[in-house]
Amino acid sequence: MIKDCNGGLITDPIDKANNLNNYYASVFSYERDIPDINSTHSDKPSTIKISIIRKRLPMIKRNKSVGPDSIPGAILKMGGEAMIPYLARLLDIMINNGTIPRDWKKATVVPIHKGGDRSVVKNYRPVSLTSVVCKQMEHVIAGYIGQVWEDRNWLYKGQHGFRPGYSRESQITTVCQDISDSLDEAARLDAIIIDFLKAFDLVLHDRLLKKSQPRAWIQRWSFGLGNF
Repeated sequence: MIKDCNGGLITDPIDKANNLNNYYASVFSYERDIPDINSTHSDKPSTIKISIIRKRLPMIKRNKSVGPDSIPGAILKMGGEAMIPYLARLLDIMINNGTIPRDWKKATVVPIHKGGDRSVVKNYRPVSLTSVVCKQMEHVIAGYIGQVWEDRNWLYKGQHGFRPGYSRESQITTVCQDISDSLDEAARLDAIIIDFLKAFDLVLHDRLLKKSQPRAWIQRWSFGLGNF
């Protein structure tokens, strides 16, 4: 059961869903400042390598929850090698035309209890179930963008999260080494630790897109200006 803002128990499924939705909407950061996407500069992959799609397919879990398009991961795995060129072609079309299937813009949100009182709404984390196919496309694009950043040395050397070859362990090792060096040199060392509550919900997506403004293809793909 879920409690409302007055502490009363909610038993109706629709009321529960609305209560959870209202809470998630209240903590989500949103700006109406849509970035300009009229830039003609292009820095995108000319074509999607089949080897990348071939590498992604075995990583798909057969029991992965499906998104609104109702396409399970098992279908992609069963298609095997025959499916690869079609997936690569589909991504090429999306990047070049700025189009996204309508179902890829939707998600089925499932509240997952993360600890504490089960009747308190804030103790449930929203998990979005999206298209399995779309996730493969996102991995390909994210991998390409990440490689460009690495090749051009755009990332700060202290960035350990979401980078190949880096992890929490490498971050901890670096911090411990800095502390050790500071003790050896009898130097002052200040540390600031910040824990952002619901950090993912506080990300201002429009500002991130503005940073990619010279690369219009990223913006067009992110907004999905076209549909098919």
